[in-house]
Amino acid sequence: MRYGMLSAATAAALALGVPAAQAQYSDGTIKIGVLNDRSGTYADLSGQGSVWAARKAVEDFCKTTKCHDKIEIVAADHQNKPDVGANTARQWYDVDKVDVIVDVPTSSVVLAVHKITQEKNKVMLVSGGASSDITGKDCTPNTIHWTYDTWALANGTGQAIVKTGGDSWFFLTADYAFGHALERDTEAVVVKNGGKVLGKLRHPFPTQDFSSFLLQAQSSKAKIIGLANAGADTTNAIKQAAEFGIVAAGQNLAGLLVFITDVHALGLKAAQGLIFTEAWYWDGNDNNRAFAKEFGPDNKGNMPTMVQAGVYSAVTHYLKAVHELKSDADGAAVVAKMKALPTEDKLFGKGTIREDGRKIHDMYLFEVKKPADSKGAWDYYKVRATIPAAEAFRPIDQGNCPLVKK
Repeated sequence: MRYGMLSAATAAALALGVPAAQAQYSDGTIKIGVLNDRSGTYADLSGQGSVWAARKAVEDFCKTTKCHDKIEIVAADHQNKPDVGANTARQWYDVDKVDVIVDVPTSSVVLAVHKITQEKNKVMLVSGGASSDITGKDCTPNTIHWTYDTWALANGTGQAIVKTGGDSWFFLTADYAFGHALERDTEAVVVKNGGKVLGKLRHPFPTQDFSSFLLQAQSSKAKIIGLANAGADTTNAIKQAAEFGIVAAGQNLAGLLVFITDVHALGLKAAQGLIFTEAWYWDGNDNNRAFAKEFGPDNKGNMPTMVQAGVYSAVTHYLKAVHELKSDADGAAVVAKMKALPTEDKLFGKGTIREDGRKIHDMYLFEVKKPADSKGAWDYYKVRATIPAAEAFRPIDQGNCPLVKK
């Protein structure tokens, strides 16, 4: 399960030999492409761990189902650049005969790739990308948004903070599609619940030095500084805020997208008390813990993130749909079958996929434990609230997805 670092120009393929089945698969192979950040800001939360999760999904599925004779996994680094992601997708679809692209953190890359996916009538399963526009105005019949989105993050974290007194906000926002969507969706929740936004700044993606941004946020006197960014950008901002004594002086930080790998990088002393929304936690139940136990040794001892768990879940359901259809040739037909079948796997349990391509499941409001409350390595979260699936994501009639019948 170990892979070397891959660039957009070089991809490694893993072929899994399993018993032949009577089916019509394009080129005699089901080919899954894991497209993500393997060397930059989002490498730990996605990267090689998502490749491992895709492979694990294939292995587990083929233990219980008579699979096709050849399933391949290829992987590439999109470097968080839409043009690199788009070029890789075209190469994969046109030359390498990839049938489905999975993961894809960085919403600007998602929005470039899923248009090509529709054009080529393939499939894209987004676990890493966040913009709620993926199932809103930019929805297509070839893409499913699997794990979380900016509306769910805003609805969970923003609402909880405003209702507990955090009613004035200042946003530090990553200046690309994801950050813009997260800022927009969170601002709407803040205002709806009686809060106000005192200001906002957009920083380059990625950013090492947040000092000038943080000083302006500090001078705003906003109770909450909302970090509409992710990965290393979030951890850098939190560390530098501590150096400036911002929290000690009375303002609070809201991590609007936080991953278990971010908390690990920060350490409990710096991260304690952070409140945020996620879709999955490695220590949530026995199935999650068993998955994490297998994941760790092949992934530098890390625990899996919700993105990597989402890749496992999405690939599992994709294989179920292809197996039912006995074909992977028509991407839109595969997605339609995925929507028609109830979702169920060992990490996310039971769920559904809506007409707009939004995968529906519970979300969770977590708080980072104090160091004294942690019982061991990676024991970082406590659950503040479970957000039921029916409430966790934007109502389908509010997204303006052209696929939704009015």
